[in-house]
Amino acid sequence: MDVKTNRRSFIKVSTAAGGGLMLGFSWISCKPDAKVAATLPMPDTWFDVNAFLKIGDTGLVSIVSPNPEIGQNVKTSMPMIVAEELGVDWKDVIVEQAGLSKDFDRQVAGGSQSIRKSWDSLRTAGATAREMLVSAAAEKLEVDAESCTVENGIITHSSGKSISFGEVASLASQQVVPTDIKFKDPNAYTIIGTDRKNVDGPAIVNGTPLFGIDTRKDGMLYASVLRPPAFGQSLASYDDTAAKAVSGVKEVIKIGDKIAVLGDSNWSAIKGKKRLKANWISDGKAESTADHDAAMSKILEKSKGESLRKDGDAAKAIAEADFVLDRTYEAPFLPHNCMEPMNFMASVEGDKCYAEGPIQTPQWTQSRIATAIGIEPENVEIKLTRMGGGFGRRLYGDFAEEVAMISQKAGVPIQLLYTREDDMTAGTYRPASKYRIQAAVKDGKLTGYKLTEAAINGNMYGLIAHFFPAGCISNYEVVAGKVESNITTGAWRAPYTNFLGFAEQSFFDELAEHLKIDPVQLRLDLLENVKGTTDENIEYSGERMQGVIRLAAEKSGWGKTNDGVYQGFSAYYSHNTHVAEVAEVVIEDNRPIVKKVYCAVDCGIVINPLAATNQIEGGIIDGIGHAMYGDLSFDKGKPSAANFDRYRLIRNMEAPEVEVHFVQNVLSPTGLGEPSLPPAGGAVANAIKAATGNRFYKQPFIQYNDVIG
Repeated sequence: MDVKTNRRSFIKVSTAAGGGLMLGFSWISCKPDAKVAATLPMPDTWFDVNAFLKIGDTGLVSIVSPNPEIGQNVKTSMPMIVAEELGVDWKDVIVEQAGLSKDFDRQVAGGSQSIRKSWDSLRTAGATAREMLVSAAAEKLEVDAESCTVENGIITHSSGKSISFGEVASLASQQVVPTDIKFKDPNAYTIIGTDRKNVDGPAIVNGTPLFGIDTRKDGMLYASVLRPPAFGQSLASYDDTAAKAVSGVKEVIKIGDKIAVLGDSNWSAIKGKKRLKANWISDGKAESTADHDAAMSKILEKSKGESLRKDGDAAKAIAEADFVLDRTYEAPFLPHNCMEPMNFMASVEGDKCYAEGPIQTPQWTQSRIATAIGIEPENVEIKLTRMGGGFGRRLYGDFAEEVAMISQKAGVPIQLLYTREDDMTAGTYRPASKYRIQAAVKDGKLTGYKLTEAAINGNMYGLIAHFFPAGCISNYEVVAGKVESNITTGAWRAPYTNFLGFAEQSFFDELAEHLKIDPVQLRLDLLENVKGTTDENIEYSGERMQGVIRLAAEKSGWGKTNDGVYQGFSAYYSHNTHVAEVAEVVIEDNRPIVKKVYCAVDCGIVINPLAATNQIEGGIIDGIGHAMYGDLSFDKGKPSAANFDRYRLIRNMEAPEVEVHFVQNVLSPTGLGEPSLPPAGGAVANAIKAATGNRFYKQPFIQYNDVIG
């Protein structure tokens, strides 16, 4: 079998003799556009070892990163895992971005699951390749493979004989795939657990095209799309005469209730769109925030909805209590506001479609495009670009589906680019929601707990009911209700928990005050009840949660601050990761200012501490910013803001210092992109309560509470 692959053509090669990981991977849509080794020359010949990596005749190793890169740094950390088990020097590695391929199980950027779900397969890919290289080296050196070791791309026999990866790459690619491999001892890691810079860093700084918005294709036109100005409206008629008169406008195409203007530049397409004259009609379902509020309040009042978990009898405990703490928390819709607005390029020719752009769910998007334009999914090729943010918005491939339909009608490649106004007004949003939390206290002890949710289009799903404090309280119930709406809603960073974390952690702080117990101690005491649980539904670990609580309290000097510094505590589990945070607030010019946040994280093995810290910091600042400022309402189906002149984000000067501490262990890694966000709002709210005496029940803080704005 000829396993050679020319580096210019990257022809697809299959070394499928062993099956599984040996399935061929198409390198046609990939190029080494990121980190290039400084010490080894580019090979004349590459040898595919498995779907995750190939080795050049110079010893240079190319490792593919299978998952979409959304800013969570998987394009660096995933290859680090492969490289660790392979035994190559990191400086001799280049990284390539995979396109959508059947060679990989889960090519999704969502739920903070990229590393967790791929941990075993990535290690297996590296370890399998290492064993094949050792086998080839032993054959070539005529020595026993069991007596060989691997380090920094060199295979050494106990006799002192050694040979490089490049010298045996061709022979290694022909070896039988081993079925019995051994992973490295975590104590022997030299790449995992060390700081590694973003492989795309230089390209990002020097402007090398990496993002979807940079995509270019010969003969490509740009599309700008006019959509209904409000949810609940549809297109009645339009006049495109003035639009077609704009210099550079090539065509105007109707797609459902949308009108696409095609131009030879993005600017001409946008100018043409502004000249369109459209008449819209209402379907009678144009909703306003006041309507939503009333409907959600009705659900909370009557506790209507689906019971997600019921332990004991919370209603009875509440009825028989000496004291009931009953609070309602409210959150608005939120847009995603990615730095890079939605965009995608598609080229449809007959029954084939080539699509390229930033998407979190390439396989789902492949199916959506195929259905929209009436072709088979396998005839849709998708290349992944780096994303300028996603936060859940790019889970939904509506914009990719849309551009494929436009390209099919136009007969040329099309790049669809949203303006900021398109991005903010076309959905998809975090659903507005309300939570009612009730706690029963009898004889000074917490005896019952009930959480009722009301959310636009629904929000929670089953396992959220099994997060803390499930298992901690004998009488415990979670009910989820929803209000149907034509406003499109969906995942927003740390779905379901991004606001619930604030609500529950604020509630526990107030409960601790009524029970006259330190809020940290209250949580530690409750967690004693779930330690060692046999309830398989419960997602979190009582021991690991206690661990981060104690670590955050220790590092922050909980309860021992200087005069004028007020602390707030919060702890939360989401995306398989345990997090505790302490926020510190001071009063300046009669305003509370968040100065510092201490964060303790138990995420198992930390692959890349530099990137991990960045993720934690970003999640905290994002969580604080949206809790304090983020707000979007609707009036007769029309959003209140279309750009940053009406929508407030946290500013650089408002971002606090963040001090991150990781629990050191060798457990399998868990999520990091989202878990630090949910507890951030609660920690800040509790700190502001300590500073001012005022509690928050509604976000954003700055608009609805006089204490800040």
